[in-house]
Amino acid sequence: MALLKLSLMAFSFVFWAAGLTMLIIGLWAKVSLGTYLALSASDYPSAPAILLATGVAVIIWGFLGCFGAATEHRGLLRAYSAFLAVVLAAGLAAGLSALLYRQTLAQGFQEGLRQALLAYGEDDGVADALDALQRALSCCGVESYRDWLASPWGLEQNGSVPLSCCRARRGCQRSPPDARSLHPDGCFGRVSAFVGSNMFYVATAALGLALLQLIGIVLACLLAARVPAHLLGITTPR
Repeated sequence: MALLKLSLMAFSFVFWAAGLTMLIIGLWAKVSLGTYLALSASDYPSAPAILLATGVAVIIWGFLGCFGAATEHRGLLRAYSAFLAVVLAAGLAAGLSALLYRQTLAQGFQEGLRQALLAYGEDDGVADALDALQRALSCCGVESYRDWLASPWGLEQNGSVPLSCCRARRGCQRSPPDARSLHPDGCFGRVSAFVGSNMFYVATAALGLALLQLIGIVLACLLAARVPAHLLGITTPR
């Protein structure tokens, strides 16, 4: 009984630490990646928002699970195991979705980039996000810098490109621009390469963390089943 209680308390602490990690990553993604995610045309929920909400919920329930194990509160232990089951299902769904829909996510980002090129010069928020993306990834346009030459903004500038496309200022914004002074790759290719090389590992990690919840579910159910009757206010007949 004591070993079971300590095991569940240790698991709850690890679970709580995982929630804190998700909260920190969600805050970082919200601050650092918010402008980039705004360019996606996908209707999927914001990843930073999901991480923040999940992190807060896991922190709260991790504490409650540890408290339930320490006090041997059967109702709280059963609620904790139910919450872990929900986290298990959500983790499996997130991991499988990342594997199955990664191409759809990439296509949504491609469409978002094309829309951003069309709105460049008219929407300051979109322009700032696209400029930041091109500087951060050292890319230009959707497929190449030629996308800018046919865009409404590029036509108004007599076939020029934004300064964020430039590797060197000299000869960059003249018309036509010197391709040697521009970032050679399109932004969609850079994003697709990142998604293709990293999404499998992200999905694997999500599935692994989800399956880890099975340990917590088993421990919580076992401890709840072994709570002494006198702690439940039940008197046994003599």
